[in-house]
Amino acid sequence: MHELGIVFHMIKTVGRIAEENALTSVSSVTLELGEVSGVIPHELTSCWDWAAAQTEILKGAELKIETIPAVTLCESCDHTYPTVPQGRICPRCGSGETVLVRGNEINLKEIEAC
Repeated sequence: MHELGIVFHMIKTVGRIAEENALTSVSSVTLELGEVSGVIPHELTSCWDWAAAQTEILKGAELKIETIPAVTLCESCDHTYPTVPQGRICPRCGSGETVLVRGNEINLKEIEAC
């Protein structure tokens, strides 16, 4: 379960940012999560709820998750397309010379203080 490791890293990062900005309480954290990042959103939320409750500054803070759609680029015809319904084969030209250009990210987007 790498979701717990991600949550621990987020809590450490949020704690550092809160300290740098003299925040005493955080009400929510928004995370951008790539559609093909391999992270399971409900597992991440479950880990967040448990781990945030163990901290003073994040106790009760909501984890908001925004999904970044996966997009693939075909290097043969320069066509971009949604990755999940199409896979690695370009729907326009049938080439397998493709590369994921978006959708694997995990970004801390926003911290909302009380």
